Amino acid sequence: MLNPHPTRYAELNGVLHDLVTGAHAALGDAFVGAYLQGSFALGAGDLHSDCDFLVVVRERLDAQQEAALRALHRDLPHREGHWNRRLEGHWNSHLEGSYAVAADLRGVDGLGAAWLYADHGADELQWSDHCNRPWTRWILREHGITLVGPCPVELVDPVPEHVLRQTARAGLATLTDDVLGWCPPRIAWCQRYLVVQACRSLYTVRTAQVASKRDALRWAMMHGDPRWRPLLQQVLADRERGFDPDDRPRAGSVDAAREFAAYAASVA
Repeated sequence: MLNPHPTRYAELNGVLHDLVTGAHAALGDAFVGAYLQGSFALGAGDLHSDCDFLVVVRERLDAQQEAALRALHRDLPHREGHWNRRLEGHWNSHLEGSYAVAADLRGVDGLGAAWLYADHGADELQWSDHCNRPWTRWILREHGITLVGPCPVELVDPVPEHVLRQTARAGLATLTDDVLGWCPPRIAWCQRYLVVQACRSLYTVRTAQVASKRDALRWAMMHGDPRWRPLLQQVLADRERGFDPDDRPRAGSVDAAREFAAYAASVA
């Protein structure tokens, strides 16, 4: 039975119903289950979040299944909302997720395998390992919300602590170049994203767990060097500004973000 209330947003629950029923129709007997991971699974999803999903399939997609899923995702972001007039049409353009092959979720050998992937709000699917990283796998197994299907622990093997730590530490070494290579520093959201990702990676290095953006910022305020607290408080407070390509960063904040990312890499 499909989970009727996986989130606190009625419109999002309706969009997820359409996603799951559409995916099930496209996949037939190959459909195993559907889950939320990401911020909603970590209890931190809000109107500024995307909604990260994962649909598990029994085997690699054939051409007919792939075509049917592509047709579903060409349509879904453009459907008019009808669950909540105040948020009409919001959540169907804020989905992000992948169609994961069940065998890839066993052990670490399947990490990095490319799955059919819907980027945030996109209506054309691509092949990507975006949702097949150690941290996404950990969130799915430890905190995933079941939309329909077996419990995630029945499908996903534990992620070894050393894999989580090593991946986070390696990511910190190139984080600034990686983030600002695709997210221009002239956009305020990109400054905040760099700081948040540095906090999350450092949290994983220290704990071998994964935290939401908000919880990682708060953890860094408590456990990091106090000199960074004003920066972290700024990023936390500015979350309400959301993503706006015309929103410029506060004066000096991009340089501070770069310095904080370097600090996080140095203490990881």
